[in-house]
Amino acid sequence: MKVLFLTKRKIGFFLGVLVLGAAAFFIGNSLWWNDTTPTLSESVNAETRVINLVTGEFKSKTADGKELEAYRWDPGTIYVEKGEQFRLSIYGVNGKEHPFTIEGTDVKGVVKKGEETIVDLKFDEEGVYRLICQTHADIQSNGPMIAYIVVD
Repeated sequence: MKVLFLTKRKIGFFLGVLVLGAAAFFIGNSLWWNDTTPTLSESVNAETRVINLVTGEFKSKTADGKELEAYRWDPGTIYVEKGEQFRLSIYGVNGKEHPFTIEGTDVKGVVKKGEETIVDLKFDEEGVYRLICQTHADIQSNGPMIAYIVVD
């Protein structure tokens, strides 16, 4: 039969590891983890979720020097539940302004550079709803600037 001997050195090592682990947890929790901000959604209240979008722009040049430009919503696709109350928080980063509509609804608005536009939504029908920028609706106008709201 094998007997486990606990020496003062083994007990001291174990307690040291335990104290260091607890200190790391509490220091990390107070300095970093409490100040984090979710990037995809944040609760407004117990029933409302916030989904953050931004306006973005891509620029490039072709081999012959022609400039290409395209505007996008980011993220380009969001998923919500049928009947879920949620809030779109859209921040204008690129482009002067983006007047938009949500296809299949009477929702419309404008996102301006450096400003936040808030839209409270709830879809009672499943489907895919397109958030369409009226300024950049097709390739000829540096689009299409379309985001998809997928309702399950």
